[in-house]
Amino acid sequence: MPLLEKYQDYDVNPANETIERVMERILNRNGGFYKIILDQQIVGAICISHRDGYEWISPMFILPEYHGKGIGQAVLIELESMFHNSKVWQLATIQEEERNCYLYEKMGYVSTGISKEINDKATLIYYKKVAEDYHGT
Repeated sequence: MPLLEKYQDYDVNPANETIERVMERILNRNGGFYKIILDQQIVGAICISHRDGYEWISPMFILPEYHGKGIGQAVLIELESMFHNSKVWQLATIQEEERNCYLYEKMGYVSTGISKEINDKATLIYYKKVAEDYHGT
């Protein structure tokens, strides 16, 4: 919700999705929606979709009071471990959110060079991570 208020990206921000859209994500047979739990408290969630030979991460969110504690990094490590046969991972994040970009780059995601202006406040930047032992496209 803080990012929705900051960037006013009402058409694409997961915080502004209808309950029907959230349920579609949760019930998607080509993916999963996972709670992020710390000390028996839900502190966030992450959704993964299997698409045409790659994994798409969207959304991942962590409650603001838990930012900066290494949770995002731990979640990505766990997710990639759970889906260890997956060779290509993709996601998009708000370019202006430097901490998000830093996290993904630290975890081995590389900008694809593709971006999409949402409005005059925010631009989506796309990232991709390819397993080191993968030689496909």
